[in-house]
Amino acid sequence: MSTPYVQAPTVKVKALNCPGCGGRVEIRGFAHTLTVVCQNCLSTLDASDKTLRLLQRAYGKDKRDPLIALGSRARFENTVFEAIGYQVRGIEVEGVRYEWEEYVLFNPYQGFRYLTHYRGHWNYVTAVRKLPRLTAGSRPEVTLDGVKYKHFQHATSNTYYVVGEFPWQARKDDRVAYDDYVSPPFVLSSEITPQEVTWSQGRYMTGAEVFQAFGRKDSAPRAEGVFANQPSPFAGRVRSIWTLYLILIAITITVALVLGSSGRQVFESAYSYTTPARGETSFVTPVFELKGSRPLAAEVNIRADVSNNWLYLGMALINDQTGDAYDFGKEVSYYFGSDSDGSWSEGSQSESVDVPRVPPGRYYLRIEPDMEGGKSASVNYIVRVNYGTVSTGLFWLTAFLLLIPPVVFSIRAASFESTRWSESDHAPTSSDSDDSGDDE
Repeated sequence: MSTPYVQAPTVKVKALNCPGCGGRVEIRGFAHTLTVVCQNCLSTLDASDKTLRLLQRAYGKDKRDPLIALGSRARFENTVFEAIGYQVRGIEVEGVRYEWEEYVLFNPYQGFRYLTHYRGHWNYVTAVRKLPRLTAGSRPEVTLDGVKYKHFQHATSNTYYVVGEFPWQARKDDRVAYDDYVSPPFVLSSEITPQEVTWSQGRYMTGAEVFQAFGRKDSAPRAEGVFANQPSPFAGRVRSIWTLYLILIAITITVALVLGSSGRQVFESAYSYTTPARGETSFVTPVFELKGSRPLAAEVNIRADVSNNWLYLGMALINDQTGDAYDFGKEVSYYFGSDSDGSWSEGSQSESVDVPRVPPGRYYLRIEPDMEGGKSASVNYIVRVNYGTVSTGLFWLTAFLLLIPPVVFSIRAASFESTRWSESDHAPTSSDSDDSGDDE
């Protein structure tokens, strides 16, 4: 037997007249609506009364234009909701008023949802049926469904403007104490009145997402600053980018070790020098060959038995066939002694010089030694040439360049969080970095 199709009952809107101005007042929330504010004269009416008893008379000409027109429909959670109420609330801090918009959304089968809007930042809000668990401390926290929310702000808001329907006794100049707790992209809010404490959860939405839900083709207001529960574009990525950096550094070190060990010794010879020297002191070495198919780096190593003295070698690596020369020099110095602080030493008996991109060919060194004048001394030294080595300076430069992205990324992430919490009751200080890191 087939089951007969049963059509859902048609939901009809209740229409009455405003006792304040006689204008038409439609009630879409049915028995759920406790107050309705006339869109014509802004009088607050008792929706539970058949005659729409007047609760609050019109409060002047301070008419606001909602960004989302009442009666507009949107799809959230695969459910169509209609915007039926609008209010403007705000707080004053040091004489400055900060206002935000709140919209009441209604579906006859799913009940109420809410939208809040502040300077381009939106939240889709639902009532919380569970009671969050509060953890007291220097910075209170609440836990809901295993997620911790950090306290952001405590304040008392004032209602500056209301229009449309509300499932509570909404009036102009209503004052409500509230606390916000954040765990981006969510915010938990408690609102405290003499009658009750209510909890709600907001989920951050962009203006583009909200306008798309309402089927609007125009552009939403651009978001200004950083909102309390705005997701950080860096969240969860700081650790991964540092992990990638460590991997790249490991690869760089491995390549340096492999390439660095591939240098071939092509020349080595021992020499001595005595001061004071007379006449020409420069000389040339025997010719040696640099083999390869492309220009590579050459490394000239010097080891001298200097003791509380120095040796300077002016050198040139000269191509025996073309005469092209690479001029350079290096000082080897080593000093030691003792004083009231104990033994000390300075310098080294070994030094090296890197000559980058030397083409293959036959070469020799021209060497001109020099030592401290006016002092009779003799020094023995060894000159060694390796070809095909990799300059360690190149790898230090690579490591430095690789470090730039994660450092910049971390600074931007910390700046984002610092900006977020600077607007809270727990503004960070220079010594407080608890909330300026990467929450994961």
